[in-house]
Amino acid sequence: MSVRVLALVGSLRAGSHNRQLAEAAVKLAPEGVEVVLYEGLADVPFYNEDIDVEGAVPAGAAALREAAGQADAFLLFSPEYNGTIPAVLKNAIDWLSRPFGAGALTGRPAAVVGTAYGQFGGVWAQDETRKALGIAGSAVLADAKLSIPGSVVRFAELHPQDDAEVTEQLPGILAQLAAATPVAA
Repeated sequence: MSVRVLALVGSLRAGSHNRQLAEAAVKLAPEGVEVVLYEGLADVPFYNEDIDVEGAVPAGAAALREAAGQADAFLLFSPEYNGTIPAVLKNAIDWLSRPFGAGALTGRPAAVVGTAYGQFGGVWAQDETRKALGIAGSAVLADAKLSIPGSVVRFAELHPQDDAEVTEQLPGILAQLAAATPVAA
C-alpha cells in the first residue's frame, strides 16, 4: 500500500518554480509514495466561517477538503511573498484546519519546502507555513526542509527535477513523510 502525499503549491502562476518543484516531487517520489499535485487552490474562496456551513460549503473548499481527506500526509511548496506565506497557501491551511480539532490536517504529517528569488530561498515563508500547519494540528516534520535560493536564475533553463540538490533531497523528504504516517507503521 502506498502513502498518498497531497502537494499544495502556494503560487498560482503557471510557470511557477514552486509548481515545477512540486512536479519534480511527483516524478522523484520513492517507491511506495504517491504524490498528488492539487490543482484547485485558485477555486477556494477566502475562509469565512459564515460560508463554512455543513451541506453548503463552497465547491472549491469542499473539493480541497475531499482531496485532503484522501491524503496520508502533506507537502507544501511555499514561495515567499513580501517576506511571508502566500495568501493562497494560508487560505488552504485555514479551510483544512476546520472543524477545529477535527480538520483534515489534524495529526497528519506535513513538510514545507520551496524556492524563492532571494538569497535564502523563502525560509521566512516556509517557517511561517510550518507554524500555521502546527497550530492547525498537523504533525509538522521540523527537520524536513529544502529552501532553494535564486530561483529565477537557477531555474531559468533548468527544471527543478534536473537539479542535483532537488534530486538528492526531495526523495528523502518524501521518505520522511511516508515514515511518519500511521499507514507506514
